[in-house]
Amino acid sequence: QVQLVESGGGSVQAGGSLRLSCAASGATSSSNWMAWFRQAPGKEREGVASISPSGRATYYADSVKGRFTISQDNAKNTVYLQMDSLNPEDTAMYYCAAQGPCDRWFWGVCFGSWGQGTQVTVSS
Repeated sequence: QVQLVESGGGSVQAGGSLRLSCAASGATSSSNWMAWFRQAPGKEREGVASISPSGRATYYADSVKGRFTISQDNAKNTVYLQMDSLNPEDTAMYYCAAQGPCDRWFWGVCFGSWGQGTQVTVSS
């Protein structure tokens, strides 16, 4: 059974940075696509970034391209999301996801294992 535990969320001012972490167990980042999704109040959950098992391929939503960076440490089975130049539109609950039972698609990969989420709030 896949377990994903996110950490690193918080409150920052516009222009600031945060680094989210996702510790995975039961599924390794070296054999599964991993991703970050986010969901703002009243909105659908949307894909933010994904990374291939090898780490050589990454994909980003247009809204975060150039500001967010996804990475992984396979030795620690941990995926990261470095978020820079944050703006209030980035405020949302951020979820780590692993490729698995199909729930939501992002860049051609279906993700279905979810963490509990970590809140990111950006104030203007």
